[in-house]
Amino acid sequence: MPLPTKPPTTLNAAAEQLTRAVGEPATRDFRQLAEAAARAIYTWDTRTATYSQSYAALRTWWHVLPDGSNPLTIFAQQFEATGTNAAAYASLTGVHGRRSARVVNASCDAQLAQYVQEPPPWAGLHVCTVTLAVTEHASSGTNQYTVPVSIVVNCPPAATAPVDRCQVVAFYAAPDRIVY
Repeated sequence: MPLPTKPPTTLNAAAEQLTRAVGEPATRDFRQLAEAAARAIYTWDTRTATYSQSYAALRTWWHVLPDGSNPLTIFAQQFEATGTNAAAYASLTGVHGRRSARVVNASCDAQLAQYVQEPPPWAGLHVCTVTLAVTEHASSGTNQYTVPVSIVVNCPPAATAPVDRCQVVAFYAAPDRIVY
């Protein structure tokens, strides 16, 4: 299971002061945060935001752990694994492309066999695999499909989590990284 392997050290004071991303719920409910993150990962609109803006907005949801076990290079790879890259986004801009997603199912922690077989390295680290119903719209038509995405959430009592809420520390959209 692709989870950070180093134990948490201490909470990075600068990270504590960072503001939450737009739309990121301030909650200790890891399921709620995982579902919101999954929807955000698969939602964009070329009519209202550029590729860079969509990428940057989602990037603010990903909180790098102090030990660096979840680097932004993984974020970039997994963001592109959703089928969204600069070239595709540019071509969809011309046809007023947009994508939305709704949660169909979410399985978390002990509901995932891989999580049970390889438990997280510290208390407060949770994994949810969320199945989404995705709808892509363009002036040329509509495409619908379902897709899983695994969300890794760090919550209290983890030393690396804010004291009052959970944070998204990773997501996996590539088929070989999904946690089942």
